[in-house]
Amino acid sequence: MLRRVLAAVSFAGAVMALPGAAQQAASEPVADQAPSPSVPRLVLERYVGRYELNGTTVTVALTDDDRVTVQLAGQPVSLPLRTVSENEFAGDAAGVRLIFEGEGPKATRIRSRYAGNEVVGTRLSDTAVAPRSVIYSPRLTTIPDTPAGRQFAGWLKAFNSDDPDAFDAYMRQEFPTLSAPPGANRNIRNLVGGFESLGVESASESQIVVLLRERNWEDSYARLTLDVAPEPGGKITGARLQGVPPPPDATPTQRMSETQALAAIKAKLDAASAAGQFTGAVRVAHNGDTVFDYASGQADREHGVANTLDTLFRIGSMNKMITAVSILQLVEAGKINLDAPIATYLPDYSNKDLASRVTVRHLLTHTGGTGDFFGPEFNQHRLELCEHSDYLKLFGARDVLFTPGERFAYSNYGFLLLGGIIEAVTGQSYYDYVQEHVYAPAGMRSTASLPEAVEVPGRSVGYTAQIPGSNGVLQPNTDTLPCRGTSAGGGYSTVGDLIRFSEALRTGKLISPQLFEEATKAQMAMGPGAGYGFGFAANDVNGTPAFGHSGGAPGMSADLTVFPELGYEVAVAANMDSQLVPRLAAYLGARLPVPHNGS
Repeated sequence: MLRRVLAAVSFAGAVMALPGAAQQAASEPVADQAPSPSVPRLVLERYVGRYELNGTTVTVALTDDDRVTVQLAGQPVSLPLRTVSENEFAGDAAGVRLIFEGEGPKATRIRSRYAGNEVVGTRLSDTAVAPRSVIYSPRLTTIPDTPAGRQFAGWLKAFNSDDPDAFDAYMRQEFPTLSAPPGANRNIRNLVGGFESLGVESASESQIVVLLRERNWEDSYARLTLDVAPEPGGKITGARLQGVPPPPDATPTQRMSETQALAAIKAKLDAASAAGQFTGAVRVAHNGDTVFDYASGQADREHGVANTLDTLFRIGSMNKMITAVSILQLVEAGKINLDAPIATYLPDYSNKDLASRVTVRHLLTHTGGTGDFFGPEFNQHRLELCEHSDYLKLFGARDVLFTPGERFAYSNYGFLLLGGIIEAVTGQSYYDYVQEHVYAPAGMRSTASLPEAVEVPGRSVGYTAQIPGSNGVLQPNTDTLPCRGTSAGGGYSTVGDLIRFSEALRTGKLISPQLFEEATKAQMAMGPGAGYGFGFAANDVNGTPAFGHSGGAPGMSADLTVFPELGYEVAVAANMDSQLVPRLAAYLGARLPVPHNGS
């Protein structure tokens, strides 16, 4: 759980704070802001590269239309940034500001600001492979009576206050140089439930470093660093809040009986639903048998339609699992070679160099350097891109962003290419192929990707606060949606169908056990306990393996996580911006019983 969540938020400078965070991330964009200042491409190229931020690798890239994007290791989104100035960029949907600094041919530092907090990262060398491990220092239990100590005491009191506006007011007064988007600080507070101080790791007149534990999610820890002007009454000059793994002296998460674990997750869901932080459905199965169902909120607020277990939820990037399974079926049939360049199957592809260098394996593991397609060009043609061929025609001339196979960089366009390959090899549309070869044999009768213009009975309305100008108020996400879902994501399903997909994989109905094992183990390591296989995330949760995928965009969030050694499958879907979704399965999986416990 922890690794996936930390990676999703650390560049924002606030623990678990990005809308639709974690491994679910926006797979569809919100509308652009006003025109940005023009910056020469040569200047923008100074910022391209990898940076270490809070122990996480952040990759900064540049699109063909000179749009700067940022992506965290292991996360299914490349966030497009709006140019604010020559070296400052904004991720408006997430409320993040990034500033690049340093002299010379390449920027050497990246500064991230979010919700009154600031993080500074440094550029990694071209040969660097992984962020450093977190090092813990001995802790003092007493807060020092220094300018920094007093500011921390005020910060913690305001953050933990029952007054939802207290923390905003405190930061405006004590850290006036930073601002936050509407509701951002309140969303963080609602999610984490406040912090408990576990002790001071270091302190001086002008700085304090404190280890914190979340109240709502007791497995989750953070490190707060406050920089303060050293004079009496000095204001905060810098704030860095980073997620960290449990410290060595943390009490290990204890496994429970099934009844206890399900009661614990129900309590989380009840509290979140009552607070308006979750509207959706959940199903948990054990060896294929349903052991827990949950639904809350409304599928259509305007018409008063409630969410049920049969509600159709948009699932974002979870379609990548479907695409990967389809490719592996064709590998088994001898029609696709994982290590063949994509030119083998797309001989007329526009960029001949890319097609000759990028292989099917590269696309499945996000190592092809094929980038994203979301951005201004997509927004301009959003409703015209209705078939996979439309995307390949519009984006097919682009070059790779790095040498194929060099590193992991989550690529929506790479999985769009896989959809094109499926169509070329089979002679069927992608949609017809997956219906015949995945959905039908798995018994997934409610899963598809019909166009948004088609009235689909039971398909929920998504609600988002990520639309510019919404001021934190949830609105229908209709104007952010594509023409229809693709092989990269954007389809819809039910929590029951997601469990059926997992069961079809487990019982060998879709691919062989050998390929299933390859697909769901880490082909690419992305940090302690986190990796990516062939279209599946592969993680470790409290000492047990887990695989699956999440998906999200404005107004939607979904996740399927399978714990094969435990025999449990967890499907979660929401029709709103929800930071809870990627946490729920891991929280539950860390507590469910292992088979030899006799449960």
